[in-house]
Amino acid sequence: MLSLYKLPKVLLCVLLSRPEYLIIREVYEQGGIEDFENELDEALELETGTIVIEPIRLGAETARWITVGNFLHKTSVLTGGICLLTLRTNKAYLILPLGFTSVVCAGVYMISWQFDPCCKYQVETDIRRLDRLPLHKLGSSSPVVLVRKDDTRRKILHNTLAVAALSVCCYKMYKWYS
Repeated sequence: MLSLYKLPKVLLCVLLSRPEYLIIREVYEQGGIEDFENELDEALELETGTIVIEPIRLGAETARWITVGNFLHKTSVLTGGICLLTLRTNKAYLILPLGFTSVVCAGVYMISWQFDPCCKYQVETDIRRLDRLPLHKLGSSSPVVLVRKDDTRRKILHNTLAVAALSVCCYKMYKWYS
């Protein structure tokens, strides 16, 4: 009987076109960290449901990248929402910085994160969900677990709020200078 673990990685990826989970093991053969990064890129391109990253450095960098993207998204949504809520106050010193911040954060997210396949993943911290994974087979005691999430709604939300905040800022500046 043919074992999946003995197949070359490329052939395994073709057979399991969209695997449920994939483990990037910390096994140093010849390449080192570049091999782990290539494995992560392959897993992201395959749209794997859950990715377990054993190498500490790669896991920390990936988690940090996702955290910065989440921060930009949340900042864009919060500042855009507050900008729209303070519209009735007619206080330009509140509306303009909030709207500008929302637009800048949405723009940076759009340029740097929107087309990165890593933005479709979130770091899993729920212990109940982590217990379902075969983490007991790992050599690392603290792997980073990424779970694929649909981010279409969140992109629509922060882009819509940023455009609305930009419109409000432009309108206020027009009224201010006319």
